[in-house]
Amino acid sequence: MQFTSQIVEQAVDALSSFPGIGKRTALRLVMYLMNRPEIEVAHLADSILKLKTDLHLCARCKTVSDRELCDICSDSRRDEDLICVVEDFSDLMAIEATAQFKGTYHVLGGLISPMEGIGPSDLSIELLMQRVVDESPKEVILALSATVEGDTTMYYIAKKLQDFNVEVSNIARGISVGGELEYVDEITLGRSLLQRTQYTLS
Repeated sequence: MQFTSQIVEQAVDALSSFPGIGKRTALRLVMYLMNRPEIEVAHLADSILKLKTDLHLCARCKTVSDRELCDICSDSRRDEDLICVVEDFSDLMAIEATAQFKGTYHVLGGLISPMEGIGPSDLSIELLMQRVVDESPKEVILALSATVEGDTTMYYIAKKLQDFNVEVSNIARGISVGGELEYVDEITLGRSLLQRTQYTLS
């Protein structure tokens, strides 16, 4: 693709580095931005920059937050007897969209994957254990993807929790094996939460 402007080419290269965006789509986005008011483009650029400069991880649950404690952890109406363990922020948002869960969350920041060099120490599992000690929840719900990595992580966490006085459950498998949680429709995900079952170590 031949460009008449290095500025346009650089913008296309930057946008096409995003997942799922090719050169042609990136060019259409650049053309769109070129025709928008400068203040609107500046606002977009500032919003993107703030993702790196102003965004933090919640000190309690490790989801993304603007403050030390996220809005969910700061909400006194949430049921603190329930901790729902998820892989990342997108899974938390998917569950919140179901409006079926009123407890708190814990974001692992990934899944155990020896093939990718990700071990338990790379995730926020120890912080979860500390929360169980400090907060004494009644139930920990393992809402992880139905993949080999998800199952491995669930087994590891359940094993760590077996010495604590807490029920460990996992969401019902109305979700297809190998499926990523964030892509499941809200109705299926909501029902999976409501129909969760006790997790047993086999």
